[in-house]
Formats: sequence, structure tokens, C-alpha cells
Amino acid sequence: MADARIFYQQDCDLQYLAGKTVAIIGYGSQGHAHALNLKESGVNVIVGLYEGSKSWAKAESQGLTVMTAADAAAHADLIMILINDEKQAKLYKESIEPNLTPGKTLAFAHGFNIHFGCIKPPKDVNVIMIAPKGPGHTVRSEYQAGKGVPCLIAVEQDATGDALEIGLAYALGIGGARAGVLETTFRTETETDLFGEQAVLCGGVCALMQAGYETLVEAGYDPRNAYFECIHEMKLIVDLIYQSGFAGMRYSISNTAEYGDYVTGPKIITPETKQTMKKILKDIQDGTFAKEFLLDMSDSGAQVHFNAMRKLASEHPSEVVGAEIRKLYSWSDEDKLINN
Repeated sequence: MADARIFYQQDCDLQYLAGKTVAIIGYGSQGHAHALNLKESGVNVIVGLYEGSKSWAKAESQGLTVMTAADAAAHADLIMILINDEKQAKLYKESIEPNLTPGKTLAFAHGFNIHFGCIKPPKDVNVIMIAPKGPGHTVRSEYQAGKGVPCLIAVEQDATGDALEIGLAYALGIGGARAGVLETTFRTETETDLFGEQAVLCGGVCALMQAGYETLVEAGYDPRNAYFECIHEMKLIVDLIYQSGFAGMRYSISNTAEYGDYVTGPKIITPETKQTMKKILKDIQDGTFAKEFLLDMSDSGAQVHFNAMRKLASEHPSEVVGAEIRKLYSWSDEDKLINN
């Protein structure tokens, strides 16, 4: 979508949610942020959870009305599904689909289940996506600071003729329109999001930092030095890029570091690396990754492979050293972001 539009606050009208009830299904990282931001924007919000959810009391203590997902879907005009991708199809079939009536809006913050056909809504409901480009805790903290996290917006089905306007009102309510809301499609968001996570932001960056750490330790350097140089300082560099791009980051570092950047980067990210990235993208595009992921996360897969990988990653030596070093920071508040 080369000429995709970007919408801002002046392009959004909260009146499209006036008199409507919005159900947030799930109260995790994204769920709590969406619910609280919408509530503080004056939207009528309810939260849908399963019976016995540990989040039930937490949501109620924060002033929200909580009910089962099925009841919330029955009461709501707009239903935003914010639980794990692998759990959405089952929840939709059991609790949401029976409570969909013509004219309701089904919303997602990631296109996975719609794009890969795990959820197939009826034609008489709106299907939209409002996807903040940041973790839920950042969506919340930026809103509280009077700012916002940029969002992507997409309309898969427009049953009522104003699905885009409803989505923009939602984006305004969670604070995204303060930063900008980029128009996209479910396919584009899903494929680029998965690729970015796997090849760069999580898979690529974590593997690169750990490989650097291992290289220094194996060469006989103090693991604490290795942690500082290859892991701790990553945030400092990324913050500079976030603020002013690659050029701004390079302006802020030493000439020695900048020279090393130019001559060494291409030795690390080689043409072979790029070919691997293309294969990763192809596996995402043709559904190979989605199939493997859903199989591993299913009852029959029992998350055996996933849990084994998680355990192995948690035992990496850099995790032990990192925990020790972070305790030394005078500003350390290790759980602030994830337990806020």
C-alpha cells in the first residue's frame, strides 16, 4: 500500500464510540492498557475473562466491570480480542461467535488469526485491526504521559459502512492517534510483524547480543565486561536510533565506533544472512511458521518444544551475569515494565 494514509487526532472522532460498549477480551499487557486508556478517554468499557482468571480482581480493583468473555461479547458493540494468538480461535468459537449479531465490530491488535484463516467471522459484522506498535505497558505509560504509541489500522470487513471511523475512534481512545495511525491491511501487518519479531527485534537482536557475549567470554574476558559491551549498551544505541535515526546515532558515538560500524556491519550481516532472512519471510508468507507454531501450542503439541526452548534460553550464562549486574544499578527497578 504505497500511498497508505496516516491519520492523526484531528482525523478521528470519539463520537463513533458514543453510546457503545467496548469489550476488551483479556487483561494482560495489551488488555489492561487498552481498557484503562479507553475508560479514561470516556468510553464505556467492560472486560471479558474466563472464570477463575487471576486478572479478574485486578481489573475490578482498577474500576472496570468484569464478566465472562461470552457475557462481555453479548453486551458489547465492539469486541477487541487481546489474548494470545494460539488461544483466540477456540475462545472465538466458544464464547464470541454465538454472541455476534449483525452490525457488531470484531477487533484485533494483530492480524494472525484472520489472515491465516483460524477465525472466519460472518459477513454481517465489521472486522478491524488497531495494532499499537509497542508493548502494552508502553501503550499505557505513554498515554498517561499525554503522548501515544503509533498504531496500524486495517479494515478487513466493513459491514456498517463506518468501520474505519470506528477503528480510528478506538485508536484515538487508546492514545495512538496522538502519535499517528498508519493504514495497512491484515496481511501486511501480520507478515511484517512476524518477520520483524523473528529476524530483527527478538530473534535477530537477542541472538546477536548473546553471540557477542559468548565470543568475548570464550576469549577469556570477564563476563561482566562482556555483558556491558554486548548487551547492556544495546539500549543506549537503540534509544539514539529511536530519537534520531541511524545518522543521529552515528553523530552521537565516537569516530572509532562509527568507523567500526561501517567496516564491520557487512561482515556480520552477509549476503548469506540476507538469504536466510528471505527464507524466514517466505515461511511466514506461505503459512509454514503459523502451522508449526499452532501445532506446538496445541493440546496435542503440549508446548513441548516451546517450553524446552524457553528453558534453554533462560539458562544462558548472560542471564545469570545480567541479573547480578542489574542489581548494581542505582536506578534498578527490574520488574517495573512488566509488573506495572
